[in-house]
Amino acid sequence: MELTQEWDKTFPKSDQVEHEKVAFKNRYGIILAGDLYLPKNSAGGQLAALAISGPFGAVKEQSSGLYAQTMAERGYAALAFDPSYTGESAGEPRNVATPDVNTEDFSAAVDFLGQQAVVDRNRIGICGFGGMGLSAAAVDKRIKAVVTASMYDMSRVMGRGMNDSLTTDQRTRLLEQLSEQRWTDADNDSTAPGPRILPEKLDADTDPVTEEFFDYYRTPRGFHENSPNSNGAWTATTPLSFMNLPLLTNIAEISPRPALLIAGEDAHSRYFSEDAYAAAAEPKELMIIEDANHVDLYDRADKIPFDTITEFFNNNLK
Repeated sequence: MELTQEWDKTFPKSDQVEHEKVAFKNRYGIILAGDLYLPKNSAGGQLAALAISGPFGAVKEQSSGLYAQTMAERGYAALAFDPSYTGESAGEPRNVATPDVNTEDFSAAVDFLGQQAVVDRNRIGICGFGGMGLSAAAVDKRIKAVVTASMYDMSRVMGRGMNDSLTTDQRTRLLEQLSEQRWTDADNDSTAPGPRILPEKLDADTDPVTEEFFDYYRTPRGFHENSPNSNGAWTATTPLSFMNLPLLTNIAEISPRPALLIAGEDAHSRYFSEDAYAAAAEPKELMIIEDANHVDLYDRADKIPFDTITEFFNNNLK
């Protein structure tokens, strides 16, 4: 694995933190790439730590890296990592996502953090990657607290459509198409890409949600060549496992560890956080950010409630 050593993030480098490229394996033997951020001139002793990933289809040089660097400025050891099959992480074929492996990726990040001398392994939390983060927190009891921002339940949206608009007949036809695609992939001994995630250019018919994502991933604001959202497509059969394996089935089992779900007031995805909050058990918090859309919480420092996130982890990773 060759990791890029020069600064190639979509956000400025902070002079208050130390940054190191790292690599570690998950339980399936896939090597994951990450950026480890540590506060400079810490008072000594072991630090509380955070494993951060997402959004879905993004890489560590984008939003998750910004969150990690900012939390390191606030005294945390913070690891931003690329999920399996994406970015600088290993795994073949490229640009495939799957709920089981991507949930495991969070636990592998916890493994790595807990082995660092600077980290107190009893004070590790996670942030990001929406449904996969909540799924990991439910099953991995080492995770002491979890935060999501602009959360998508990818199994729900792939299996039931946006706003649960997919009919049973439509779902059946989609599964039939995906099943037939497996024959094509098998006959060709290769994995075909699906449709491009975002268009190369906008046109008059582009819907507002696509425009919102385009404004981040396809412009200098957030473009990164390694990001599937910026530059490519998922494999055509990626939806199959998400449609069959709901991520949030066991969300109530995060309790008694706390969860904080953050969503924009104007976000098209707000209902995912609201419904996850309703399904979770106490202790839980739902924070709605006024005058914010989904993508605002990727990188808008005036919108992201870093003070609240810091207070939440300070209180729950004592």
